[in-house]
Amino acid sequence: MAELPSTSSPQPSPELASIDLAWMDRALELATRAEAVGEVPVGAIIVRHGDVVGSGHNRTVADSDPTAHAEVVAIRDATSRIGDWRLTESTLYVSLEPCAMCAGAIVLARIPRVVFATPDPKAGMAGSLGNLLQDVRLNHRCEVHSGVRADESATMLRAFFKARR
Repeated sequence: MAELPSTSSPQPSPELASIDLAWMDRALELATRAEAVGEVPVGAIIVRHGDVVGSGHNRTVADSDPTAHAEVVAIRDATSRIGDWRLTESTLYVSLEPCAMCAGAIVLARIPRVVFATPDPKAGMAGSLGNLLQDVRLNHRCEVHSGVRADESATMLRAFFKARR
């Protein structure tokens, strides 16, 4: 079996890192909206040329749909808005590391850059359990950055699950 690549991508420039913080704040706002309606607090936005072209938060409960994760909702929104299934020249910001399903959708949508807040040690496929986003066996790979607003996202997720126990 081929070895999975490292999750390390080149560090963004200070200017891009600042932009990443601002967009992740928007993703966390969406996560807060998800939590307010009883969904796992995960939010995602897709930015292209400085504009949000897609956004979403978890909707699995509201839609009775196991595929309605924040990333998939945002991808559906973006492809509908721009009229193309290819989301090249875009960055996906998400408050939790993508799972296998979401990572597969990201690769299929050809999103070149993914920034996530906190790792998901139980389901994450951008470095935690595997790394579909950078697997050399696939026809598309993403630049991946993690840890942007990680503490805020992790705190929100821990509080959500603690309240449900």
